[in-house]
Amino acid sequence: MIIETFSEKETYELGRRLAENAEPGQIFSLIGDLGTGKTVFTKGMAAGLGITEPVSSPTFTIVQVYEEGRMPFYHFDVYRIGDIEEMDEIGYEDYFYGDGICLVEWANLIEELMPESTVTIRIEKDLEKGFDYRRITIDNPDAY
Repeated sequence: MIIETFSEKETYELGRRLAENAEPGQIFSLIGDLGTGKTVFTKGMAAGLGITEPVSSPTFTIVQVYEEGRMPFYHFDVYRIGDIEEMDEIGYEDYFYGDGICLVEWANLIEELMPESTVTIRIEKDLEKGFDYRRITIDNPDAY
């Protein structure tokens, strides 16, 4: 499924709608270059779960846990993972197979750990279509 957005608000709203329909145990992979809107999309997902606290990328902590919404939201940023064993050290399986939803930025770096049922979201820019244009591809849409 391909969705085009033309503003940060539209990208945010797509994330929000996706999270409103998410169910416990779902895992979302979020892939995109720096500056493509991954954090905007993530903030939308948090809003869709009823989370009101500020959301930022957990680049230096690997995982940020938000528990105030209708279910826990586990936001991973694995960009700085040096070795796959670091994921074991933080107990990723507790999150992946827990009672919340997981969103994993840069999941392509830990592909071997991602379950087959993962919903993959790719965000791409195309400056010829405008500065705020994003092409968002959702693979495995039947999983949500």
